[in-house]
Amino acid sequence: MKYFCWLLVPVVLAASLGSCRSTKSISNAITKKDTAQVVKVPVADGKSDTIHFIHEVYQAIERNRIDFNTLSAKIKVDFSPEDGKKRDFTAAIRMKKDSAIWVSITALLGIEAFRILVTPDSVKVLNKLDKVVQLRSVNYLKELAKVPFTFKELQALLIGNPVFLDSNIVSYRKDEKSISLLSASDIFKHLLTVSTDDYRLLHSKLDDADVLRARTCNITYGGYENKNAILFPTVRGIAISEKTKVDINMQFKQVDFNVDLTFPFNIPRNYKRQ
Repeated sequence: MKYFCWLLVPVVLAASLGSCRSTKSISNAITKKDTAQVVKVPVADGKSDTIHFIHEVYQAIERNRIDFNTLSAKIKVDFSPEDGKKRDFTAAIRMKKDSAIWVSITALLGIEAFRILVTPDSVKVLNKLDKVVQLRSVNYLKELAKVPFTFKELQALLIGNPVFLDSNIVSYRKDEKSISLLSASDIFKHLLTVSTDDYRLLHSKLDDADVLRARTCNITYGGYENKNAILFPTVRGIAISEKTKVDINMQFKQVDFNVDLTFPFNIPRNYKRQ
């Protein structure tokens, strides 16, 4: 699996998330601002208006989830891995909701270098450069990330929906332009920030609940465009930190929803299996 982690960044973010570490804690996740402009209230205070406000925001985020049947797009990926050498590549992606994620990665001169097919129970990779096919259970994502990363989380990440959103909200912050909800689970502390006007996703910060592992992942969402009546974030920035930092920038182009798609994945007989 020599190329697995960095070449499949838009597909298996879990691989990178599982290999990075940071000492940053969730207490530093909320930027300090003028307290006259920012309200940061713990849910535990028991005030009915606080609980009601958080419930309303959470429900608005849930209503904003992108619903789709299929997605087709091209992604320009700029990737700065642990070795510090920047890499960029173009990926064509096709998704069928709750069924398949198909990716074709193009190398120099427009040559297809890798083809990937992820289903709810499997991960398949054709390495066309080395004529190798890699077949894994989808549980391999969990093994890499050391978190219960499933097909649904991967789908949510690519479509632009929140990942690891927990209803256990412990505090919130509100200013003129954004609202942030801090949730806690056994896996992550999650600071999710949305806009005040339409509750679109702006930023997601995940910190490992296990302080001994102390991983952190920042995801930013931007470049919103109306695609087939769907408000879609065409720009994503992902920064993952552990002992070192990995930066990923993705630009979605030629986005199309709910069209008929195929997911070709034929394994040539002369390919070696790993």
